[in-house]
Amino acid sequence: MKAKHQRLVLVLLAIVAIGGAALLAMFALKDKAAYFYSPSDIARLKPAIGTPLRLGGLVADHSIKRDADGVTIHFIVTDGIANISVRYTGITPDLFREKAGVVAEGALTAPDQFSANTILAKHDEKYMPPGMAGQKPPMGKLQ
Repeated sequence: MKAKHQRLVLVLLAIVAIGGAALLAMFALKDKAAYFYSPSDIARLKPAIGTPLRLGGLVADHSIKRDADGVTIHFIVTDGIANISVRYTGITPDLFREKAGVVAEGALTAPDQFSANTILAKHDEKYMPPGMAGQKPPMGKLQ
């Protein structure tokens, strides 16, 4: 075989290998590529009770209720279409509040109830840590 043909075969094998790796990665990820499911997604997909997943949306207004133990909270996550009641025991992040974005990691305990073991508060792109409030960003504004 000529050197030109050997290079062509090697290039084709490399393309096939890269394509195969991409297909394997996509197959392994399946539905896991989504960072979180909204309440509407959960209502539509009806995942099995106890299946670990991430629930994301907004904390509904006037929905945060604290138990007498001081660490267990109940709140409602909404996406404007569907709602899911969430129970969490632990310390909430500083940014956790009503009408704010939240991602809860845990599992469904009923079709419309979720038990969270981790709460992640989301913030918008304008967020500044308390110590940096009023200061100029390190890189300045893009012009």
